[in-house]
Amino acid sequence: MNIHIKIIDHKSQRYNTCGDWWYDSNNDLQIRVSRMSDGRYEQLVALHEQIEAELCDEAGIDEDKVTEFDKQYEADRRPGDVSEPGDSKSAPYYKQHQIATAIEKLLAVELGVNWQDYEREVNGL
Repeated sequence: MNIHIKIIDHKSQRYNTCGDWWYDSNNDLQIRVSRMSDGRYEQLVALHEQIEAELCDEAGIDEDKVTEFDKQYEADRRPGDVSEPGDSKSAPYYKQHQIATAIEKLLAVELGVNWQDYEREVNGL
C-alpha cells in the first residue's frame, strides 16, 4: 500500500471538510488536506486523517460509511455550529476520530502550534 497526501484548495474537497481520506482501486490510501496559512496545520490534518483511516480499516469501518455520515452531518449542520462530525457519539468512527485527535494534539504541542489558532483557521475554511 502507498499513501498519497495532497494539499488542495478547500473548494476542491469532495465535501465541506479540511481533511478527507479514502482507499483507491489499488488499495492506496488517498488523503486530501485543504491548503492553510501554516504548513504545520496541513501536517496536523494529514496525520489525523492517516491515523483515522488506519484505525477505521483495522476496525472494519468502511470509508463509505464514514463519508456518508460526514456528508449527512454537514447537510444537517445548524448555522454557527463548528463541531466535527467525528465528535458526534453517533459517528461510526467516533473512537477512531478521538484517538486521531489526541495524537494530533500531542504533535501540535511539539510543533509549537497554538491549538485555538489552528482550530480557528480550520473552522474558517
